Amino acid sequence: MGKKKNILGYYIIGSAIIWGLTGIAMSFQLKGTECFNEIGPIFGAAAGIHLILIWCPLAAQLKKQQGDKEADKKKK
Repeated sequence: MGKKKNILGYYIIGSAIIWGLTGIAMSFQLKGTECFNEIGPIFGAAAGIHLILIWCPLAAQLKKQQGDKEADKKKK
């Protein structure tokens, strides 16, 4: 099980880096333009969808793993 947690951590870190860099790049590209008002909601919607499709199932999986660990500890 230790291997899965390590891989899962890389996905979490990678996801955070990608979204962070995307936000920074968009803000620099759109700074001082009128396009920011049009693109901002799209970026916000994408971030929201990402949270729903990636992070909610991930949180549920982590919670389940933690519950399984606690159950194993009680058995021992």
